Amino acid sequence: MTRSRLAPGAGIVTVPGAAPVLRTSGGEFLRIDTGGVTGEALARRLAGEEAPGGEPSGGEPSGEEPQTAELARLVEAFETGGHAVSAPPRAPLTGRTVHVLGDPVLTGPVARCAGAEGAEVRPITPDQVAELARAVPDHRTEGRVAVVWCLDSPVPEGLWDAADRLPDRRIAWLRCHREGSHSWTEPLAAAPGDVTSRHVRLRRLAATPAHRELAAYWAGHRTPDTGPHPTAASAALIAALLTADLIAWAEAEAEAEAEAKGVGVGGAGRQSAGLPGRRRLRRIDLRDLTFTEHPVLPVPDVAPLPAPAPAGTRSRSDTAGARP
Repeated sequence: MTRSRLAPGAGIVTVPGAAPVLRTSGGEFLRIDTGGVTGEALARRLAGEEAPGGEPSGGEPSGEEPQTAELARLVEAFETGGHAVSAPPRAPLTGRTVHVLGDPVLTGPVARCAGAEGAEVRPITPDQVAELARAVPDHRTEGRVAVVWCLDSPVPEGLWDAADRLPDRRIAWLRCHREGSHSWTEPLAAAPGDVTSRHVRLRRLAATPAHRELAAYWAGHRTPDTGPHPTAASAALIAALLTADLIAWAEAEAEAEAEAKGVGVGGAGRQSAGLPGRRRLRRIDLRDLTFTEHPVLPVPDVAPLPAPAPAGTRSRSDTAGARP
């Protein structure tokens, strides 16, 4: 028979002279009404220990079936609240494929971090990314494939144009690049209407009075790069932040799938601190390993200009107020 254990991060705290307390995986302390069950029995049962004499902790001595039933109800309440699980939780990126490309100083740590969280990590080329962006959407892989592109340099003009179409295919699109001593991690885009690299460039140009200079910098009108390049520590930080974005994406997709099936997901509804992941631009300072977060929104498409009027004709606005 499968027996529930405390969920990872949760624990029971025994307060001398008082009832036991649950410390949740989120760090909250909740008092437990144990009813007729001793705190020791509950703690041993949820820790998977055996009672003295070799009896399973959930199996009280014969003649005490009411207490056993009460203990079972307590364990069920823990399960319902997500504080106890019958099996170890799966790694958050299990069942997801993460394609990685770019500069090895960053792609190596990203691949290791994503793989450690359960992802199937595969290398990919820019041409293959373009093929993914052109492919017909496949409902079997929607919400399960991501592309992570990492650059130890500014983004060359047009390099990410094809990849910006990935969200239209329900393929997650995550990227980072370096400009001098700052690395930027851009918001993960996973669906039409999310923030793409083009949107980030337009928003950054609109936000600075030095927009001409920034555009020239991106276009390559600059002196040779002097670094600093990512170190082992800063590359690990960048990889961890990108992996956190992948985990948030995978959890959101899992919750959406569960809702569509009418079932719940343990841990659903967890909110991370700070800005929403799909609206968050990070700037990492490679000199002191600090980072700041900045909100960024998609840029709506601009309506095309009207076609020029044929020669010898005038538009309605041209003739407004004119006399015959």
